[in-house]
Amino acid sequence: MTKTVLITGASSGFGKDAARLFQKNGWNVIASMRSPEKETELGNLDRVALVRLDVTDSESIQKAVEDGIARFGRIDAVVNNAGYGSLGVLEAAPMEVVRQQFDVNVFGVIEVIKAVLPHMRENRSGVIVNVSSMGGRIAFPFSTLYHATKYAVEGISESLQFELEPLGIKVKIVEPGGYKTDFAGRSLATFGAGDLLDYKPAYDAFAGQVDNWPMSERVWEVAEAIFEAASDSSEQLRYPVGADAVQLLQARKEMDDLAIKNLIAGHI
Repeated sequence: MTKTVLITGASSGFGKDAARLFQKNGWNVIASMRSPEKETELGNLDRVALVRLDVTDSESIQKAVEDGIARFGRIDAVVNNAGYGSLGVLEAAPMEVVRQQFDVNVFGVIEVIKAVLPHMRENRSGVIVNVSSMGGRIAFPFSTLYHATKYAVEGISESLQFELEPLGIKVKIVEPGGYKTDFAGRSLATFGAGDLLDYKPAYDAFAGQVDNWPMSERVWEVAEAIFEAASDSSEQLRYPVGADAVQLLQARKEMDDLAIKNLIAGHI
């Protein structure tokens, strides 16, 4: 039987690459995005359905799940890929940015999971793949809100596996490192230090280095990790992706808090 995957945030980046890879490997793909009418490539592929899904809109989530099931008969895997980032001093963060960060990265993930679980429980099978980040287990300066949400995704996933495995449903976490995508241009809110001059020297020094951080061009690696997580049938929970993620997460495991703080500080 042909399997079906629902992917959020499939209009670009990791989500779009994952949609191509699942389709290439014979899966049906429910490629969800906020504006499917703008997508010109995925809709031309066999076994790909474009659906509107905004993770901050409950009705669109429920409808996307219903439309996907109506089109393909079932959903075997969900990839929670849609994400939003923010960069700046916590004290300067506008509350609308705080809420948007959590609405997209946490509450949206929870709502998508809740929408698909009745179907997966009925089938006694399924895989939920949550795209987190190495930033879900290790933190960098001036990214407080982003890290808060990705740490939340890790906790949700780790706990949820106990609830769902007895029902035949697996939970997976994919943890990418730094990759060259259009995330910074499309999905990053930068509010800096605002008018708080005490923070400005440190923030400006940090921001001046961000563009020079080494970022991998092997973006396809993340799609491959997502596909592996959805299809390998193992009980493996976490899938770090990228040399930087593997190295830093290993260091985080081996070092105490002060040592890892000094390691991160030495890289910025």
